[in-house]
Amino acid sequence: MSDELTLRKDLVAQGVRLAASGLNQGTSGNLSARCGNGFLITPSGTPYEEITPEAIVLVDAEGQWAPGRRPSSEWRFHRDIYVARSDVQAIVHVHPPHATALAMCRMAIPAAHYMIAVGGGDSIRCAAYHTYGTQALSDAVVQALEGRLACLMANHGMIATGTTLAQAMWRAIEVETLARQYALALQVGKPVLLTDGEVTQVLEKFAHYGLMSTKP
Repeated sequence: MSDELTLRKDLVAQGVRLAASGLNQGTSGNLSARCGNGFLITPSGTPYEEITPEAIVLVDAEGQWAPGRRPSSEWRFHRDIYVARSDVQAIVHVHPPHATALAMCRMAIPAAHYMIAVGGGDSIRCAAYHTYGTQALSDAVVQALEGRLACLMANHGMIATGTTLAQAMWRAIEVETLARQYALALQVGKPVLLTDGEVTQVLEKFAHYGLMSTKP
């Protein structure tokens, strides 16, 4: 586990990468990293280029933080994912164009390309819609992530997890790429899906392969 200052600096650096990566616009989205019994998360309503390591908010397992601090309004699903998933060490929540477009149609991403394995299974599910920041949304996200490493969020955006912030960012970029490819394929015709056996083979190959690794 990285020390707290290192995690704070990493959250700042990865936040700056968001706009350049095409994953996010403005102040939307948020990043977090597990830290001790709680987690560090980007602050609410602050442009990423203005966030300093000191501005990153430490939230405990009970959802409490120091006075004067204001974590992202989405802190609740970050907390609940960490509670539910001991394998998750970092979370990236963003609103990229193609993944969000599919989420607006409440569509999952099926196994139309072997890189579906980056999500940890044979699909990237779309969590049910609920108002942002609510417990209902958090519950829906945790359910959609069961046995998965990423999910879409109906009429909202996307979540990617990882054993490190770098891996969670990489996974978010790959999910957006998959969403773009799937959206294009739907315009061309009817995508042919991989079989369960074909997906299983790819999952096995990804299990311990660099950033693709689906194992902690």
